[in-house]
Amino acid sequence: MKTLTALAALAGALSFAAAAPAFAQAHGDHGQSHGQPAAAGAGHGHAHADFESGRFHVRVDGPEHPVGDIILIPGLSSSPEVWDGLTEQLKGRYRVHRIHVQGFAGAPAEDNATGPVAAPVAEDIARYIAEQGLNKPTVIGHSMGGTIGMMLAARHPDSVGKLMVVDMVPFMGAMFGPPGTTAESVVPMADQIHAGMTSAPEEQYRQQAAASVTGMINTESLRAGPLEDSARSDRTVSSNAFRELVVTDLRPEIGRITAPTRVLYVKFNDPRMTNEITDAIYRASFATLPGATLTRIDDSAHFIMLDQPARFAAEVNAFLE
Repeated sequence: MKTLTALAALAGALSFAAAAPAFAQAHGDHGQSHGQPAAAGAGHGHAHADFESGRFHVRVDGPEHPVGDIILIPGLSSSPEVWDGLTEQLKGRYRVHRIHVQGFAGAPAEDNATGPVAAPVAEDIARYIAEQGLNKPTVIGHSMGGTIGMMLAARHPDSVGKLMVVDMVPFMGAMFGPPGTTAESVVPMADQIHAGMTSAPEEQYRQQAAASVTGMINTESLRAGPLEDSARSDRTVSSNAFRELVVTDLRPEIGRITAPTRVLYVKFNDPRMTNEITDAIYRASFATLPGATLTRIDDSAHFIMLDQPARFAAEVNAFLE
């Protein structure tokens, strides 16, 4: 287990630490504020949910009488448009709710301007489900969105029908410390990362963010949107949210999840990391949720929905059925 944890730390140093300024997705949004009555989004064809929150606003697509509801949560510094391809496939049958976190990809920071981001967003999604009268929606979250999905399903188990986590572990902080790292012991490292993200010269910060995004998407033609998202995200919100991810250990909580759970993931982005080592890290990470189905997606970087859209859609549809 010591070897496994050490390899996890190596994987984190290469796959996660490099991603500190970004953990980004998809491409630019119009940045419309939250809380507007449902109306067609200009040039987009979707509507905005009539929901008051300073944490996020919601794009809604789908038929008048859907077979069910799906909530899609993008990652840090990301736009809902990372889910465009999946939404096109699902919106004929399902009502699709795409979360846009305030402070990311051009949206005003609002209530996310200070303090944690993921945990309060999860709480407001629980309120959104209740106020919109959604009946056990399926929740799909990528990266930080996966963390939010796990928080939501563990802390409000009756609110979630199914949960899919896309390329995220329950305790990212394990990747930043020695064997036995805990949420408490990783705080100094998280503070150091946060200080670096907030104090670096702007040009250096943006260059590092761009390099992070580039390394997370194998498909070169699809990088422009996520790069724009990262550049248009509020630096303070992204920095605070990343620190929160490092110090959040959901392993003691995920056992409370009652929804069927599927985890999609990719091999860590380093030649010293094999498929077998990656598989072992994910099995260990989700050991406290023994009912979870873990599936490795090959020939993809962090943004599985961009690098392997057909395989990703197939996995989602199989899970929904």
